[in-house]
Amino acid sequence: MAMASGNDDGEPMMDLNMTPLIDVLLVLIIMFIITIPIQTHAVKVDLPVNNPNQPKPPVDPQKNVINIDPAGTVAWNGVPVNEATLKNYLDQSAQMNPEPELHFQPDAQARYEIVDKTLAIVKKSAITKLGFIGDEQYYNKF
Repeated sequence: MAMASGNDDGEPMMDLNMTPLIDVLLVLIIMFIITIPIQTHAVKVDLPVNNPNQPKPPVDPQKNVINIDPAGTVAWNGVPVNEATLKNYLDQSAQMNPEPELHFQPDAQARYEIVDKTLAIVKKSAITKLGFIGDEQYYNKF
């Protein structure tokens, strides 16, 4: 075991050994961490009860989806609708604040005429947040 006794000129060593001090501080930190009580604070929240008999509102305040299947059926959030009902739902969602997103998702096999007519209805409404979903299905078509 090597020991430093100072400089060559015979003066005593004036450096402080920090290792025991660091060891003591680490032990104290671990003791403080162990003695801290576990936080048992809880927030009570009343969650809504899911009632299967209660119908969902047709216009979702977050996001609505218009689907067009290969047979030409236009669906609003999965429920088939006609043009008048679609206009009504679009007007309702345009009046909400903030306006919900409208996702337009036609099938690749859907007739262009139906898709164009539906887009015309959307354009005539006051919808400003419109997104096209499923564009990747057309990549191999061209």
